[in-house]
Amino acid sequence: MGKRKALKLNFANPPFKSTARFTLNPNPTGVQNPHIERLRTHSIESSGKLKISPEQHWDFTAEDLKDLGEIGRGAYGSVNKMVHKPSGQIMAVKGDCWICMELMSTSFDKFYKYVYSVLDDVIPEEILGKITLALMCKLNHIGNCKIVHSDIKPSNILLDRSGNIKLCDFGISGQLVDSIAKTRDAGCRPYMAPERIDPSASRQGYDVRSDVWSLGITLYELATGRFPYPKWNSVFDQLTQVVKGDPPQLSNSEEREFSPSFINFVNLCLTKDESKRPKYKELLKHPFILMYEERTVEVACYVCKILDQMPATPSSPMYVD
Repeated sequence: MGKRKALKLNFANPPFKSTARFTLNPNPTGVQNPHIERLRTHSIESSGKLKISPEQHWDFTAEDLKDLGEIGRGAYGSVNKMVHKPSGQIMAVKGDCWICMELMSTSFDKFYKYVYSVLDDVIPEEILGKITLALMCKLNHIGNCKIVHSDIKPSNILLDRSGNIKLCDFGISGQLVDSIAKTRDAGCRPYMAPERIDPSASRQGYDVRSDVWSLGITLYELATGRFPYPKWNSVFDQLTQVVKGDPPQLSNSEEREFSPSFINFVNLCLTKDESKRPKYKELLKHPFILMYEERTVEVACYVCKILDQMPATPSSPMYVD
């Protein structure tokens, strides 16, 4: 099994190498995750290839991995922090097929909730600008490769202390055929575009503009600290609000003011009619994106400042020093 590649976006200014050191700590509870133990038992005879770097290749089995605790859990399985014992490399390991990924500091889901709920602060717009630019560049890249991610949301956007951002979880991504993906039921439903929820609208499939909608929902959430829709009690509620109702629109409030260009960018992404919603090529020419292509922002310094305040617990390690 090879190391699963995430998409890396580096906007540290200037670029520098991380000085973080990995410290291997045993599981303090002494209790192994039953899910991981089941996988270990059933896959003990299986072997794979682990590629840590171009120079480091290992043959390994489940016995070569030591579980250090669960990092997160979603609809498609759990992710555990593990150490590859022969090399000492700490990784994030997901799923029944043992997908090994680089361990990042945290996800934007945890990051923004800590900023807004615990620190009672906001993520500055200049940081949002660099995040938007980074995501747009990578989404445009996978779009050019005729891939639709299908699951853009804060928990699938990872960051680290060096200002690196990675878009992860391509497990349900769709290959576009003539720019249209036929799968209708993949992805996280709260972030789905209207044309993917309404069967009559999605009969012909969907294209990269469904990811543009999900990007808009994600940026709204990162900018305001809240999901733009009220909690749904049923799929019918979601169908009614997303498909039949007006789309969310970012605006200024007593709590927060945004630049007109940022508001315009987010609301363009949240164009309900997919035929009028812009694709990446058009969005990359937007004044908000062009401004942050030229502007220098110390994203890595901001990320480190927040991470230094976030707690790290054995059950949910936020970062590794």
